Amino acid sequence: MIKRNNKIVVILLVVAFVLVGIYSCKGDKENKETILTGTTSILVDESVLPIIEDQVAVFESQYNATIKLIPQSEKESVQSFVNNKAQTIILTRKLNEVEKAIFKNRKIVPLETPFAIDAIALIKNNKSKDSIQDISQIVDFLNGKSSKIKGLVFDNANSSTTRYFLELAGLKSMPDNGVFSFKTNDEVIQYVAQNDGMIGVVGVNWIFQPSAATKKILEKITVLSVKDMTSKDYVYPSQENIAARKYPLARVLYSINCQGYDGLGIGFASFISGEIGQRIILKSGLAPLREPSRNISIRNKIESN
Repeated sequence: MIKRNNKIVVILLVVAFVLVGIYSCKGDKENKETILTGTTSILVDESVLPIIEDQVAVFESQYNATIKLIPQSEKESVQSFVNNKAQTIILTRKLNEVEKAIFKNRKIVPLETPFAIDAIALIKNNKSKDSIQDISQIVDFLNGKSSKIKGLVFDNANSSTTRYFLELAGLKSMPDNGVFSFKTNDEVIQYVAQNDGMIGVVGVNWIFQPSAATKKILEKITVLSVKDMTSKDYVYPSQENIAARKYPLARVLYSINCQGYDGLGIGFASFISGEIGQRIILKSGLAPLREPSRNISIRNKIESN
């Protein structure tokens, strides 16, 4: 009787281990990240956050996926990226050679996917009579030359907009006088709305898709038309001018992935550069890199009322 009971115990233990294995495998399958399912984190240049938030909202509504966005300045987000805080990043530029070398040493080739054309907008308080701005004047101001500019206001000392104008002016750091920086684009817009004569430098996405708090404040600012250093014409940052690359401060947005496998970052990059993602970009006021298709219905008969 004892031997028989021992056999039963052994059989029950074997069955229990099998069931645990089955449910364990099932759980692994359910939790495994694929191009359309699972959970991942994506670093985002804060200057283009609104459009990426829109993309994530639609993506999550269509697929069993959760994407956590980590908005940071460009410099901070790239540092987090190379330190493996996340394996996907949204930037207003490609990785530079130094950054690529870091991943090359890890035997990883970053996958860079362009998906939209964004722009930097220059703004002033609407009490100002000026609605145009020469880029050459900004470069002169940053280099300490005499200028009519009262001051420049950037979103962040480490942002992509700050880096853009530093490169344009041939500087390694911003001058101490006349240049101010906050933490967010919203703060720049609010400051310019309250201070006459200051020029704010923001991602145009924050103008096209303002937060609820900033929406009313936009009535107090003017978005400036800009003239390049080699051009005679002032160009407004409209969607049409951005798409045609006529606006001198336009820039391409990239999704950069270093997962090394077909994960959610790859799936999201395909989504934002695909049909639905490009429609979202078009609706946002930015310029898609690929024109979304249009469905046209042709009727053989004209119906009369």
